[in-house]
Amino acid sequence: MKTLITRAIALLEKIPHSLIAFIARFSIAAVFWKSGQTKVEGLAIDLIDGTFQPGWPRLADSTIPLFKSEYHVPLLSPEIAAHMAAFAEHFFPLMILIGFATRFSALALLGMTLTIQLFVYPDAYPTHGTWAAVLLYLMTTGPGKLSIDHLIARRFAK
Repeated sequence: MKTLITRAIALLEKIPHSLIAFIARFSIAAVFWKSGQTKVEGLAIDLIDGTFQPGWPRLADSTIPLFKSEYHVPLLSPEIAAHMAAFAEHFFPLMILIGFATRFSALALLGMTLTIQLFVYPDAYPTHGTWAAVLLYLMTTGPGKLSIDHLIARRFAK
């Protein structure tokens, strides 16, 4: 039995970091991108369901009222917070997805996650804990070989 468990663990340890990192990058990027898409009109992109509506994004009419009522954060006006969130939920997921400045983009989304947890939805800690774990993984291990960061590192390592 001990040998079987040892072999199973050895097999699991062969799962490549690059595969895990790619799945983590794609998944966490999708979470934030989809949230960002609810805040804008004029641009709709969803790779999974095939939606592609090019256009110049602008805040949806419902976004600022949502930040006035439900998403209220201290120190920021709802107008500024709405624009910052819509930008961050599009820019940083895109950076993570392509694997460029991955660790810093993950750090930015971790800050956003902590803000949401502390000021917006404090009872959603299981979800936010999962997001934080994925973002911390990417911050500590990097994006893997299927990334622009890896290409840059290889270029400058020579």
